Amino acid sequence: MFTALTSIVGETTTLGGALAQLPATVAAHGPWGDGTFWPFFLLFPLFWILVIFLFIFVGRRAWRRNHHWAATQGAEGVLRERYARGEIDETEFRQRLEVLRSQPPS
Repeated sequence: MFTALTSIVGETTTLGGALAQLPATVAAHGPWGDGTFWPFFLLFPLFWILVIFLFIFVGRRAWRRNHHWAATQGAEGVLRERYARGEIDETEFRQRLEVLRSQPPS
């Protein structure tokens, strides 16, 4: 089997000696090993903050786009739809369109 093992300190020891030294190393350095520490715990809140921000951004953008579309679909839009369905003829469409455009917007 393994007669010698290089431990964390760098000395050549037996397998039993390395296993005995392992809890002391974990106690000395903690779960971060050799002392290097990168704050992974910051990634999880950052991820959720970005997800929430993305939902708010997409929702506001969609609402704004829909609101703008609905505002442009006023009386002229209804008139165009009625003309397209054949409910009114071209002369009536043009007369009503002229009346709508001659009125000042409110």
